[in-house]
Amino acid sequence: MTQGERGFFGWAWFVAWRLLLALVLLLLISLLVLRFVPPPTSAFMLQSPYPVSQHWISIDKLPAHVPLAMVASEDQGFPQHFGVDFSAISKALDQYDDGNGLRGASTISQHTAKNLLLWPGRSLVRKGLEAMFAVSLEVIWGKKRILEVYLNIAEFGKGIYGVEAASLHYYGKSASKLTINEAARLAVVLPSPRKREPRQLTPYLLQRVNWVERQMRQLGNDYLKPIIN
Repeated sequence: MTQGERGFFGWAWFVAWRLLLALVLLLLISLLVLRFVPPPTSAFMLQSPYPVSQHWISIDKLPAHVPLAMVASEDQGFPQHFGVDFSAISKALDQYDDGNGLRGASTISQHTAKNLLLWPGRSLVRKGLEAMFAVSLEVIWGKKRILEVYLNIAEFGKGIYGVEAASLHYYGKSASKLTINEAARLAVVLPSPRKREPRQLTPYLLQRVNWVERQMRQLGNDYLKPIIN
């Protein structure tokens, strides 16, 4: 390699790591701001092929059973893990080894990071970024803010983002007035929001609603109290 080539690659490396550092700092600053300010949009909203409907609602205005329904359905270890639930990943891998197919093991923190910052898909690169950002959210935001943002940016239908927009669309009322059954119905929509309608669920999904309600009773209304009060 000539001296000129070494000089060029040295300059390119200098510029590259400076740009990377600037991007990381910009992301950290953005996350710090979003710790206190509602996100004006999300990566998934920007990529939506449908008109977007979203209305922010503070988690403090929601009855306890609304966030509990999402946790009971999606991530019961949410209060204990630190962004990534390694026990859930281990169970998913064991089930895959047993021939039951590979199920998702993402936490609510990971879902929040993905919906807010990333793109749909199952690539290892995206999953790695998702886990890294999930841990970052745990450090910068904390549990309450992660759950609050998730409740406001999760997709509940074609272009319907957040529990408030979903409640207004499906039930004609604010999410602050959702019943336990309605909250459970919204929770079971989350894995496939563009294919499921909470008012017209299949027999299988109605059984899932019953399961979520049983889990909510077992966890108890105070399950999330230490992290959201």
